[in-house]
Amino acid sequence: MSKTKKIQTVTKKLRGKKKQKVRVVSPWYVLGALFFVLALIVLPPWIRKNVPVDNGARVPEGATSLAIDISHYNGRIEWDSLKIVTDRSGRTVRSIEGNVTIRPVSAVIIKATEGESSIDGKFREYWVEAGKRGYVRAAYHFFRSSKDPEVQANNFISQVSLRSSDLPPVLDIETMHTGCTRKALNEKALIWLGIVEDYYGVRPIVYTSDKFALNILSREITSNYPMWIARYNDRKPRFQGWKMWQFTDMGIVTGIDGYTDLSVISR
Repeated sequence: MSKTKKIQTVTKKLRGKKKQKVRVVSPWYVLGALFFVLALIVLPPWIRKNVPVDNGARVPEGATSLAIDISHYNGRIEWDSLKIVTDRSGRTVRSIEGNVTIRPVSAVIIKATEGESSIDGKFREYWVEAGKRGYVRAAYHFFRSSKDPEVQANNFISQVSLRSSDLPPVLDIETMHTGCTRKALNEKALIWLGIVEDYYGVRPIVYTSDKFALNILSREITSNYPMWIARYNDRKPRFQGWKMWQFTDMGIVTGIDGYTDLSVISR
């Protein structure tokens, strides 16, 4: 073969080869994966409550009575499947297979109202379904310090009818609006508590964070009302004398997709 023909042959072969494609990962794919991780960690409950998960928080050692608290964020609930399953390490899991411990749900605490007029979109459905199945129930009101406490109390009363087996009403108080003083917040909260106690004939429970109970709420509240303390930690709340301890918002409960708030009920 002549030198010219060799060059022509090599040239044809080179032209005939396909260029190797370089796979480039789309930045949108990376952002999507990052968003999913953030949703499980820091984004609001309405995003991560319904993300399917298989492993959740560890149940504190020695806990026997466990309560869940739910709102419309939890979506559809399979009421006949509710149970708390833990693996050998005490961590809540989805699967009931293997060496696991199955605990019943001791109480269901349901968001009823918020502020002066808001009603949780799932309250009526959850309240009726929990009642049908004989669960110990409680209803809670999310308190807004910027709103009239009497109107807020009446909003709650208009929606919640209690039976003898139900827990007392719950006041969820964990925020203080800009410009509100500690004194004003406590005065307003006491008005709500007084109206609701007079109406139902039972002293309400106060839900708040460990820091809020220690630093913001007055002793007139913390010493006279049953306290339900939120502290997402393996260690018990620093606040002494709590009746319930919400130890996580990342628990697994069969019958509920995503994460669920879990609390220990004191004996």
